[in-house]
Amino acid sequence: MAKPTTPRPSRAKAKGANPASADHNRPRPDTPSVYKASKEELMEFYRQMVLIRRFEEKAGQLYGLGLIGGFCHLYIGQEAVAVGIQSALQPGKDSVITGYRDHGHMLAYGIDPKVIMAELTGREAGISRGKGGSMHMFSVEHRFFGGHGIVGAQVSLGAGLGFAHKYNDDGGVCVAYFGDGAANQGQVYESFNMAELWKLPIIFVIENNQYAMGTSVNRSSAEDQLYRRGESFRIPGLQVDGMDVLAVRGATEEALKWVQGGNGPILLEMKTYRYRGHSMSDPAKYRSREEVQAMREKSDPIEGAKKYLTEMGVGEDELKKVDQDIRKIVSDSADFAETSPEPEMSELYTDVLVEQY
Repeated sequence: MAKPTTPRPSRAKAKGANPASADHNRPRPDTPSVYKASKEELMEFYRQMVLIRRFEEKAGQLYGLGLIGGFCHLYIGQEAVAVGIQSALQPGKDSVITGYRDHGHMLAYGIDPKVIMAELTGREAGISRGKGGSMHMFSVEHRFFGGHGIVGAQVSLGAGLGFAHKYNDDGGVCVAYFGDGAANQGQVYESFNMAELWKLPIIFVIENNQYAMGTSVNRSSAEDQLYRRGESFRIPGLQVDGMDVLAVRGATEEALKWVQGGNGPILLEMKTYRYRGHSMSDPAKYRSREEVQAMREKSDPIEGAKKYLTEMGVGEDELKKVDQDIRKIVSDSADFAETSPEPEMSELYTDVLVEQY
């Protein structure tokens, strides 16, 4: 007869944890509240989302004209995720890493639209000197570490960034974004395991736009409630309305409180939606026009923010002025990109290695 095992004692109460909501005696983060933004804050969120939307629309136009080569993945529809999360981060202190749908994250982090558009068109003035293109942008200054073309690879690198924050004791947090398709990659779970074992200050963000490269998450994932994916590693998860910038910001505040309290990683599943195909070459025939239109009409993040602003007393003229200003910024960035020179041929041999060997 097998010897009965002694029940495993529950862990000590974590900082900021809510014992009443504990699952299997594990501490959990508090349930997030919708962020109470001031009118000025919400206007800035609205401005940033409109900037991402108009920038991506222009990028799509330039791709159609042949001025952008290779792959190009647009962020249209997902603007509330990047803006809501990155508005809560501290530039220069916290670090961000993402996959190849990266233009929106860079814009939300305050990086100049001109150098992003110049990179898309392969120009010397681009943020990666024209050699990274749409999928491989990088900015050490802004602690934005890419832009990665390999599905899910950025998650392991994000764990490394989290380790660096902890090792250097700099108070920073890493935010590692990945999609619902990447959520099925093996290296994601190796990263989860290490992050929890070492209590790394990292927020794993799943941007669940429902279709990965073209297959519904319900058909491709046995567990399609992706916020639960960290449970076997004792990583708590929260599911968030990724189409509402204030819900995203509120959940980010709670995630930061959890991570900065020394509790280790947390997982945020952002339920969002992309209006365009996976990339510019994707006709998106796996879903109906009616489905996309319904999402635009009922859940559009920009229209949602506009509704909040209207309730705060912001007039239509003020909102139109924001859109006009943004269109000018985007037009100027396109003109800058189109008139900037391409890199010299000698640039092929620079920045290949960090040092000489």
